[in-house]
Amino acid sequence: MAFYIALFLTGLANAAALFLVASGLSLIFGVTRIVNFAHGSFYMLGAFIGVTLMQVLPGAVGFWGAIALTGLAVGLIGALVEIVVLRRIYRAPELFQLVATFGVILVIQDLALMIWGAEDRLGPRAPGLRGVWRIFGEPVPKYDIALIAITPVILLALWYLITRTRLGILVRAATQDREMVGALGVNQAWLFTGVFGLGSALAGWGGALQLPKGGADLLMDFNIIGAVFVVVVIGGMGSLPGAFIAAVLISVLNAFGVAFLPQSTLVLMFVVMAAVLIVRPYGLLGREEVAGEHGQVGAPETPIRPYGPRGMALTTLLLALLAALPGFAEPFVLTLVIDIVVFALFAASLHFILGTGGMVSFGHAAFFGGGAYAAALLVFHTETPMELAFLFAPLAAGLLALAIGWFCIRLSGVYFAMLTLAFSQLVWSLAFQWRSVTRGDDGLINIWPADWLNGPLPYYYFTLILGVGGILTLRHIIHSPFGYALRAGRDSPRQAEAMGIDVRRVQLVAFVLAGMMAGLAGGLFVFSKGSVFPTELEIAKSFDALIVVFLGGVKTLAGGVVGASFLTSVEHWLTRLEYWRLLLGLVIIALVILMPEGIVGTLRRLALRLRRSDEEVSR
Repeated sequence: MAFYIALFLTGLANAAALFLVASGLSLIFGVTRIVNFAHGSFYMLGAFIGVTLMQVLPGAVGFWGAIALTGLAVGLIGALVEIVVLRRIYRAPELFQLVATFGVILVIQDLALMIWGAEDRLGPRAPGLRGVWRIFGEPVPKYDIALIAITPVILLALWYLITRTRLGILVRAATQDREMVGALGVNQAWLFTGVFGLGSALAGWGGALQLPKGGADLLMDFNIIGAVFVVVVIGGMGSLPGAFIAAVLISVLNAFGVAFLPQSTLVLMFVVMAAVLIVRPYGLLGREEVAGEHGQVGAPETPIRPYGPRGMALTTLLLALLAALPGFAEPFVLTLVIDIVVFALFAASLHFILGTGGMVSFGHAAFFGGGAYAAALLVFHTETPMELAFLFAPLAAGLLALAIGWFCIRLSGVYFAMLTLAFSQLVWSLAFQWRSVTRGDDGLINIWPADWLNGPLPYYYFTLILGVGGILTLRHIIHSPFGYALRAGRDSPRQAEAMGIDVRRVQLVAFVLAGMMAGLAGGLFVFSKGSVFPTELEIAKSFDALIVVFLGGVKTLAGGVVGASFLTSVEHWLTRLEYWRLLLGLVIIALVILMPEGIVGTLRRLALRLRRSDEEVSR
């Protein structure tokens, strides 16, 4: 019994920093509706700034003073980020801020590398809290007991701030109806800045508080952001009590998982999140998300229509140029174009459900990597001919999408996105840990195409035909009656149901089609590289696809293709530089600010303005 109590106390101590970071994210989302993936970066900054201040300030006062000053410093940095970057794009389409926060992540990563270097920093021991206390004979670190005592104090302080102060009243009012708050004369801009700064400060305090237990390193941001989002979603987006309950639940379960079932720790929290969302679709204490209720849908979307003569001519010219490329390009360029076409097909499959269906998936890599693994496993274990293995890739990805979509379709908004992420992590864990079949992180290698395709030139044309064919097929489906039914379910599900459209069935079919196309891209990928590793199933792969879709333009059919082409090309050239993340992050932030409708959407709007000015001049 004493051992179980010690594990329980360890979980409670770990929940302290997790709750601080999650409460900050919950506050930010509740008011600004920003899905802030840079929140882990503020946690990392808190750790580095904290360890620097603790080395300067002496004694116990210096230790706790450093933690207090760290939160203030990180809060100011967060407020600056909100003013310079995010304030300019609040009127952009929903979730477009995700791209901006990704750019912030890249910038902060390289700035931290420039300032503190690549070496990990060990956190100092808390003065007066060194050593352990014996509880029923089991050793429990004194600092853990201190964290357990601090956590409810933090919760009560936040509860008092939100329920008993004027700022809290404004925060709660903005969470319910921020347009009404603006109509009452409240300066929303400074309210958002204050809330974002407070949320960032909480993340910074979380990073500083965990220093005696973990130190500071450059991977902290990515290591915690998944757990933070899980906690916020389980508790209910925008609910501080829910975040506290979820932080304790996840931390305690993880402590027991490490002790009794170490293999489960990679996905345990995602399993818990999936179970909670299936039973309670909006978290333990959350409320239903209504698309567009917070005024972030942006400009009304223009009706889609097939390309006119000019568009058809430009598309034909581009395809002819790609077909003629091997005649004058180096083999390296052909390899780069293959990568672009594969990624463009993957992004187009995500854009199909995101732009047309309004379903934002954070786990689309499950189908890309699933298709790649399905083909590779057949070749590796059974020596199946490449042609049959390749055909199995989209089929297996479609079946996987059918199984995942059956659970996810009944949710919407961020909850839908996070449930897809949970299932994607389960697939990644399977590929990573089932070494007897997938070889784990060693990957599956020597997965080459058949002899008639085993060369840069034939595989280039093979990829070009199937990749472009898949993109055009998706575009044709969008212009079909099925595509219009999918858009109707996105824009007005109740009216669509009243017209006789089975919205969920249409969305499920679209989800499966998108999964099959992502699996087709995965099949092209694995035979072009000759190998596949679990990294193709990771969260970062899904986020890459999301980013290129938003960069290209979520409300344009060519957005995913243009975004994939742009980002792949820019990354290829920038990765040659030492601080390429900083430059890429600045490029992404600049694009988000200057082109809030994406590259294609902004260029299309500019062309429309020029056409109207020419017509006015001609009159």
